[in-house]
Amino acid sequence: MKLLYNANIHTLDSKNPTASAILIAGGRIIAVGDRDKLENLMHGKLEKQDMQGKTILPGLTDAHIHLQYYSLGLAKVDCETKTKDECLRRVAERVKITKPGDWVLGHGWTQNEWDGVFPTAQELDSVSPQNPVYLTAKSLHAAWANTSALNLAGITNETPNPKDGAIQRDAKGGATGILLEAAMSLVSHIIPEPSINEIEQAIQKAQPILWKMGITGVHDFDRRNSFMALQSLRASNKLKLRVSKNIPVESVDHANELGLRTGFGDEWLWIGSVKAFMDGALGPHTAAMFQPYENEPDNKGILNMDGEELFEHCRKAADVGLSMTVHAIGDRANHEVLNAYEQLRKYETDKGLPHLRHRIEHVQVIHPDDAPRLAKLNVIASMQPLHATSDMFAADRFWGDRSKLSYAWRTQLNFGAALAFGSDAPVESPNPFSGLHAAVTRQRADGSPSAEGWYPEQKLTLAEALSAYTLGAAYAANAENRLGKLAENYLADLIVLEQDPFKITTNDLLTLSPDAVMINGEWVLQ
Repeated sequence: MKLLYNANIHTLDSKNPTASAILIAGGRIIAVGDRDKLENLMHGKLEKQDMQGKTILPGLTDAHIHLQYYSLGLAKVDCETKTKDECLRRVAERVKITKPGDWVLGHGWTQNEWDGVFPTAQELDSVSPQNPVYLTAKSLHAAWANTSALNLAGITNETPNPKDGAIQRDAKGGATGILLEAAMSLVSHIIPEPSINEIEQAIQKAQPILWKMGITGVHDFDRRNSFMALQSLRASNKLKLRVSKNIPVESVDHANELGLRTGFGDEWLWIGSVKAFMDGALGPHTAAMFQPYENEPDNKGILNMDGEELFEHCRKAADVGLSMTVHAIGDRANHEVLNAYEQLRKYETDKGLPHLRHRIEHVQVIHPDDAPRLAKLNVIASMQPLHATSDMFAADRFWGDRSKLSYAWRTQLNFGAALAFGSDAPVESPNPFSGLHAAVTRQRADGSPSAEGWYPEQKLTLAEALSAYTLGAAYAANAENRLGKLAENYLADLIVLEQDPFKITTNDLLTLSPDAVMINGEWVLQ
């Protein structure tokens, strides 16, 4: 049994918002209050720890992460560079230490941060003429491959575009090396897959990195192999993060046949929602829009399906008690998802089914007429603050005035929608303190675009943003009865900070990190 005292505790419990001591036993919180009162509650051996006035918060949850890709990506070439030349230099360095013929993998590039022009296979050939190279874009909705990789995949100038994807071609019809959306799989499917054991090891190495950022739980959006690795880690008691596991829409028929439902599992690993993709992303200009991209009169993005088709997936999920979560970036994509959810709510009512907690992932830009519909339909806005500051210049350039309702957190909150915040790592850094800074300032770390921030009317208060990483994330995962705040009988997941985030400047949020992290009543970082 542990008693942490002499602390500045923000419980995020509206009934008891602040305290100076917390009593913990059996992985749960026994009581929160002052030291004298809590000491009188207990008899027998008590481990007391003076927190020396430090701040304690509930553990933070990343409500949208690709845990397998993030963990494996820690060993990939970091392509998130200010210039294309620097990216090519890093690839060249990796090639030097890679066996001839072995794959060189990387992640993080975006042409919008370089010269605005997509790179080419020939540029990669210049630094890697023999090793196949495959570099995923920051958005994870495009990839850049060299000629060796294209040849191994059998991609020629005559290869047709796959459904929901495109092989980018030059003016003469030649494949450029850029693969958009579903076309990425033409190459990715021939890259040797890591074993389940290798994924386990990668996640184990990633856990301490996430703890150091204050993360004690995640909502994972990777697929079967990630789930298998997580189950193996759980079985061997090596999983030290709370994980809500989402399953891909391609598995909805199997899930329906099995009768799998949202929430199945335990307090470490449980089933979340069925994940579907409605469109692409802003970076490769594949997000589905009502009107064309600025200066691209023939491009409205890629819509993977309409609301009717999505509803069919939703219906199969609802029949067995599985909630839905759908990726939607563009205003057309968000509109179609909301249409499907409107049908789904009626279906749930007509069939006497529970109204589950459905989500939209990203809600990146929404039509003004659709903005109130999430709250009206009780749909969770699962959003990523760092996307806004990463994408703001590209959004202004390619969406123009439509960007006024891009990452419109305040608009959604004012209408009454629940917010859950994450990172979409490895698309962005999973550091929630960077996300908090973005949410309250609408600025990058360098202060751009201005002192007021990007569409400053959409800023949140720190309390609102923190809630989205705690209470909101717990609600979205059907775990609000055990996670998200520090209260009696809640799981003892907490972080200890040298500084109180409510008493520092917003810029200081960027360098804030925990001194200690407790999960399930045990210190995993001190």
